Parts: sequence; structure tokens; C-alpha cells
Amino acid sequence: MNYRKNKTGSDYLISMVIMMIIAIFPLLPRAGNAQSVLPYRDSSLPIETRVKDLLDRMTMEEKFRQIFMIPGDLSIGKEKLKAGIFGLSLSSRGNSSFDSPGQMAARVNEIQKFFREDSRLGIPVIVFDEALHGLIREGATIFPQSIGLAATFDVNLMHKIAQAIARETRSRGIRQVLSPVLNIARDVRWGRTEETYGEDPFLVSQMGIAYISGMEKAGIIATPKHFAVNVGEGGRDSYPIHYNERIMEEIYFPAFRSAIHEAGAQSVMTAYNSFDGSPCTANNWLLNKKLKQEWGFRGFVISDACAVGGANVLHFTSADYGGSGKMAIENGLDVIFQTEFDHMSLFYEPFGSGKVRLGAIDSAVSRVLCAKFELGLFENPYVDPSEAKTLNGTSEHRSLALQAARESIVLLKNESHVLPLGNNIKSIAVIGIDAIESRSGGYSGPGNRKISIFEGIRSLAPEGVKVSYSPGCGRIHREFSTVPEENLFFYKNGVKQAGLWAEYFDNTTLDGAPKISRKDANIDFSCTLYEPAQGISNNWYSIRWKGKIANSDNGNIKIGIEGNDGYRLYIDGKLMIDNWVKKSFGTHLVDFYFEKAREYDIQLEYHENTGNAKIKLVWTSNTSDSSNHSIRKAVDLVRESDIAIFAAGIEEGEFRDRSSLKLPGLQEDLIHAMAITGKPVIVLLVGGSAVTMNPWVDQVRGIADVWYPGEAGGQAVAEVLFGRYNPAGRLPVTFPLSEGQLPLVYNHKPTGRGDDYNDLSGMPLFPFGYGLSYTTFEYRDLSLCPDLLSRADSTMVRFKVKNTGNIAGDEVCQLYIHDELATVARPVMELKGFRRIHLETGEEKEVAFFIGPEMFKILDKNMKPVIETGIFSVMIGSSSKDIRLRGNIRIQ
Repeated sequence: MNYRKNKTGSDYLISMVIMMIIAIFPLLPRAGNAQSVLPYRDSSLPIETRVKDLLDRMTMEEKFRQIFMIPGDLSIGKEKLKAGIFGLSLSSRGNSSFDSPGQMAARVNEIQKFFREDSRLGIPVIVFDEALHGLIREGATIFPQSIGLAATFDVNLMHKIAQAIARETRSRGIRQVLSPVLNIARDVRWGRTEETYGEDPFLVSQMGIAYISGMEKAGIIATPKHFAVNVGEGGRDSYPIHYNERIMEEIYFPAFRSAIHEAGAQSVMTAYNSFDGSPCTANNWLLNKKLKQEWGFRGFVISDACAVGGANVLHFTSADYGGSGKMAIENGLDVIFQTEFDHMSLFYEPFGSGKVRLGAIDSAVSRVLCAKFELGLFENPYVDPSEAKTLNGTSEHRSLALQAARESIVLLKNESHVLPLGNNIKSIAVIGIDAIESRSGGYSGPGNRKISIFEGIRSLAPEGVKVSYSPGCGRIHREFSTVPEENLFFYKNGVKQAGLWAEYFDNTTLDGAPKISRKDANIDFSCTLYEPAQGISNNWYSIRWKGKIANSDNGNIKIGIEGNDGYRLYIDGKLMIDNWVKKSFGTHLVDFYFEKAREYDIQLEYHENTGNAKIKLVWTSNTSDSSNHSIRKAVDLVRESDIAIFAAGIEEGEFRDRSSLKLPGLQEDLIHAMAITGKPVIVLLVGGSAVTMNPWVDQVRGIADVWYPGEAGGQAVAEVLFGRYNPAGRLPVTFPLSEGQLPLVYNHKPTGRGDDYNDLSGMPLFPFGYGLSYTTFEYRDLSLCPDLLSRADSTMVRFKVKNTGNIAGDEVCQLYIHDELATVARPVMELKGFRRIHLETGEEKEVAFFIGPEMFKILDKNMKPVIETGIFSVMIGSSSKDIRLRGNIRIQ
């Protein structure tokens, strides 16, 4: 029966009114509530009550929107955003005025106003961003990279830096930062070591607490990441993890646990990889059992960007994106982090159709809403743009960045006291592009008035000292390059077009008609995650590129392929390279004489049958190497100078792991060439991880690790070189002699036989906690009172440290403990305390460390925390190898 057709006009009007009442009923105050304010908007009510009230009013789409976060702003389209969203990270326009602190604050206000006034329920968003060592935005202060901050061994300084970052961040309306990185860097080949606080769980925990507490107390949600291990075998990012519970509890969990229990972190980010066979974004044991149930975590868990879909694309544990989202939310994830608004449609179907357990959805949404209520966003989500202008990049924050850079510098070698530079130095050769680039490391903003190493040296050099610069050989040396588009072309219907014609086949033998044909600009092809072309599997296909190649000059050229085997190269119909059998990766070049402007037929055939494809068409000439020319110019400058300061850099970063720890490019050759001149050479290491040095360490007089020292780093480096600041940084990671020793950490468990190799020592090049000073320190008078304890007792270790040199300086005193006899194997030593102290010449101070029961606690054979009776060795030192004092504590 057609109800509308048979109604009278008045009946129809009444029915429409009823329908309108039904539609708005969820937004009306509950019966018996005399207030005019909806319960969830009433700030006098408990947050739990407000969350429940709001949750009851939400549609499934609105709930789903609250567990979805993306980069973007209102340019996405207001109509698209009216149903709400968890949060946004504002898009950058590449315009300094558009992205300035004040303008950004105004944009955030506009966004919050829209969601508060134009969305159905008025739920504000959480604006989030990255702030690893400073907010990555225009006008924000850049502090030293995280590994450099860890090298300060200064928790108080770390906390002040976090407070400064929080002030700059909140002034713009940003209320969540996707920082810090609490992963333990136990393999320095990992490209993201720079983002961490090093290899030791205690040091990482203390630095993490200092950072997170500074954020959370300022009303910024910190998001420690990547829960719980982000680097696997071979030092490779996001490789699968198969660790047992003991190593997780002893090494990888402590920093995250302390972030929650001691620092109050309200959010956690998962890792990309799988743990024990399940993606970390959907790992019930990690997220539900460990994090939420056992640890009592009450905040919300977010994925890394696009990691939820990884269950489908990478881990193959889900058939599609919707299934990946279902699996993630039901196994403990609360927020799906994607990079595009339109990705929402990939995940929504199982939520909208009721296939996802409602209790899991409501739990996730409740955690998000609770955070938004606790932040006060429902009451006042706005900020004052004028404050953002004054609170960002202040002189106070810059001074703090300068002090952090000073404290982070680690002096590794100082032969014959070559540093600080003496008054006899009249000319200085500054070598290396890192002397002028002012690199800041991963997740960095543009900074304010960045000072390069060269600028710092030139500005602080005494009057009359000549400071000259040469770039040297750079960090990257390639004997060949990808053949560019302008040298490749093809004819289609008689018309010349740039690039090559590509045919993609859905088999590995180039059989039949191509599945897809298209123009490719050049041959620089890789395919690891996704299909190479629509409808073609990423592990079973072949490609044929055809066209012409020409060179603008006459000459003999080496041309060939860099990439995975499985290719054949033809030039003018002649088979030049035949590497059709799949086995490895490499570079194969052949000589070919090009006549100027002549067009040669070129054809490259490639097949892939297991995935992870990489292939490039490359060439090079036999002309003199420009890098060698640059080396000669740098060496000539060194010969004309009294001393050489070489800023040597490494290449690393996210998904840029290193197979080799040596200085990249021809930098080692440059060091050899400079050393041959007989002039003293000082190497400044610019980077965020360890470097091997065996070929050159004995050829240079001084070595200092300056990390990525931040926007004022050049001044700090110069102050150290000229003796205006006495370095006292310490290594937060072990420097190995060779990659063959990796992973190499100081707090390993005892070996069953020995530490050494047949052809190499098992000892490090530089140990954890190591760092030199321009002065010397004497340790004496260790006392442990009491030294006989019950399991519940605490004690104090006291000792005296005296500056026995002729210059004031800092010393980092380190406390290590070893359980002499336990029911399970224990580390040979464990850092349990550290303190950075300042001593004037001849000054002596007493230093004390509190030793409580937690320092003696271990996990027994049944994984139960216990304190066992027996003797514990207490070691006080200047590094993990340089132990100055030792005593014993007996627990009875």
C-alpha cells in the first residue's frame, strides 16, 4: 500500500513533523534532565558520563569517522567532513606565510569552528603533527636530533626541550604529536637509529619520560612509537619480529611501560611489522592483553600511516582492506591512520554492515572521545594566533637548542691534545658538504636562522685566522646515472615522443598480447608493495621497453642495467647483456660507442616471478671522475692550511637502512689523501648512528660526533673546536669495529665460550657511554650504606669526583649493576643510573645514586618478577668499559 498516496494533506503534514522529531530526538536532552545543555556538552558531568551520552547519539558512520585520522584540512571538502573525523594534520602549502605560526593557528581555529558548528554532533578534531626534536613546521625551533639529545645524558635538559616544543606546538592548536620514538636501537644498521634514544632500555626510558611528561603536562598528547619493535634481522626497518616474551619484557617493553605508567602517555603508535606472525596493528597479545589489560593503558592506540592496509598488502593476513580494518579494531587498535580521505571507503564496508564487533568499535570510539574531553576541546578548541607568533622560535628556545647541541657533542679521539685548537693555528681548511648543509635529520622543520659548521667556525675563529672551505667529494659517489628522458624516445604514428614505449604482460615470458601498454619516461622501475600495472600481480609479470636512444656527444659510453637479474638488453638489435636467469642484484655495464645525435634502437626485456622488482637503465662516460677532481681540490686547500676539519656525513633515515657502516661515497679516500699531507686532520661525524673507522681512525688526530646538532649546531661545534665549551657527550649506541659484529650492545648476556672472532675482536671500537673531555676526572671513596639489604630495602651509593685537569668541564657518572649469581642468565652489566655534573678546575663533588628494590628485580624461569638473594656488583664509571669504582651489595 502506498501510504503517502492515500494520506490527506493534514495527515502528511503530521507525519512529516513526527519524522522530524524522530530525526532530532537523539540530540534532545534526556527525559528528567532539566538542563538545557546536552549531557555530553555539560563540563560539570564526569567524562565517563559524557562519553556514554555522546556515544549513544552517534550513527555507525560517525563512530567510524572518530577512529580515522588523515593529513588534510577543509580543502578536502566541507560536505565530506560533516560527519566528523578523529583528527587532521594540516596540509602544507609550501608558503612560509601560509604555514607561519600565526597563520597556522588561524587555520586550526577555522577547522575547529567548522566541526563545532557545522557537524551534526559538534565533535572537535585533534590536530596532530610530528615533533621528534622540534615541531616540523615553519618558525618552530629545531633542536638536535633525538640520538643527539640522548647523547647529552641530561634528563633535565630533555624535559626543558620537551616543554619548549610543547609551547610552540600548542600555541598553533596542535594537540597530539606522533613522537617520541622509544624503539631500542640494538642494530645500528637501522636507518631510523637517529630518531631513537639509543640501545639501552634505561636510558631510553628516562629520556622518554622526560619528553612525554613535558608534553602531557602541557596538554599535548604524546604518542610513543613504534609499539613495540620496529627493526628486525639485518638492521632492516619493519622486518618481522619473532622474539620471546623474556627479551620483550627485559629490553623492548620497559620504555613503553614507563611512558604510560610514569609519564602518562595517552596514545601509542603501532609498528608496521608483524610480531609472532600477526601484524602489530592487529596483534591481540600486544594491544589487548599486554597494553590494555596487563598494563592498564587507558588511552588510544593508532596505527602508523597506512599500516592497517599492510595486513592485506604486506603481511597477507587479510583478503582486503575492509578485513584489515576489522581485524585491527577487534584486536586492539583504536584509530586507523591513513594518508587520504578517500581511503575511508576502503575500510568502511564491514563497519557499516555490522560485521565488526560493536563492543570493539564502541571501546575504540570511547577512548578517542575521552581524550577529546580531557583535552578540553569541547569547551574551547581555539587558540590565540598572536600567541603563536610570539611563542615560536623565541630567543629562549634558541638558547636551549644551542645548549643541547653543546651537550650532545661526543669527543671520540683527541690525540696529542689537538683540540681545542691552539693559538698557533693561523689557517683552517674546512672540508665537506656537511660543513655547509646544516642537515637536521629525519622529521625536521626548516628551522630558524640555521648556523652551519662552516659559518660557526668562521664567526668564532680568532682575528687573523684564515678559514677556507672546499666541498670535497660529497657523501654519494656513483659511477653511473639513470639514462634521462631527454635521451630516450619512440615514434608512435610517425610522431616522435619522449620516453620509451612499455608493454606489461601478465606472464613471465612476454607471451601473447600485453595486458597494458603505456609510455614510461625512463627505465627507473621498482615494484615492492603494489601491482606494477592494473590487473597484474606484483610477483608474476614481464615488461618490454622499446624505443630509441641517442647521446649529444661522440664517445665511448658504458651502458647497462642496475637491478635484479631477469633482463636482456638489446641495442640496434644486438644482444648486449643477457641476465635472464633470476639470482641476485647487481650492476652490469658494457662499452658502447655513441655517434653524436645518432638514433639507436634500444629494447629492454625484464621478468619478475617473486616480487620486489628493481631495475634501472644506466650509463656513464670514461671521462675523468669529477669526485676525484673534488678530492684533489680539497687536498690542495689542506696543504695550504695549518689544520683540516672534515665534516663527514652518513646517509640514513626512514626505510634507508645501511648494509655498510663505513663513510659513504669516497669520503674515506678523501681522509687518506688529507692525512698524507702531514697536516693534522679532525673528523666531525654528522649523522645519527655508528660509523666504522678501521681504515682511517689511526690517520686522523681528532674525531668528534656532532650528530644532527639542530639550528644552532654550527655555533656549538665551533665553540667545542675553539675550547669555548668543553665536550662531555656520551655515546648512546655502541660503535662496532665491523658490521660483522652486529648486533653489538654493551648489556648482552654472558657467552657460553668467548666474545671474539677468528679474525676480529668481539670488542667495540667505542663502547656505550663513552666520551672524552678536555680535562680529567678522578673517582674515589665509594661507599654503599647499607650494603646488606632485605628484598624490600633501599640503599645509597656515594662517591667523590674531582676535576684534576686545568679546565672546567662536565662529567657523566654512570651506575651499572650486575647480578653475580641468578637462576636465569642476566646481562653482564646494566645501566641503572647516570648523572651529568659540572666541576670547576680542582673542584670535587660527592655524587649519590639511590638504589631501590626495582633495580634488583628480574624475571625468573616462570616469567615472574622476583628479587633473588645473593651478591650484586655495583659499578661506577665514565663509560660501560671505563669502570672506576666497584662495590658489592648483598641481599638476604
